[in-house]
Amino acid sequence: MSALSVEVVSPAGEAWTGEVTQVSVPLVDGELGILPGRQPLLAVLGSGPVRLSPVAGEAHRIEVSGGFCSVDHDVITIAADHVKQDAEV
Repeated sequence: MSALSVEVVSPAGEAWTGEVTQVSVPLVDGELGILPGRQPLLAVLGSGPVRLSPVAGEAHRIEVSGGFCSVDHDVITIAADHVKQDAEV
């Protein structure tokens, strides 16, 4: 099974990085679910939780607001204006 390489960053620094099987990202006009093989995409982040399903370990949830999400060849960069790290889901 393919994995996605995800990095969540903010002006305060790196909030999370790792390999996931899927990720869900809040956008200004809804929610985007991303699986391996997704076409390249650049989208504007809204406010809400980024839900991460790591290849190994427990699911994570990170609250974000503002910024953008870039998807390119199974590499996802979530550059948020604000990030609040939550406990494992």
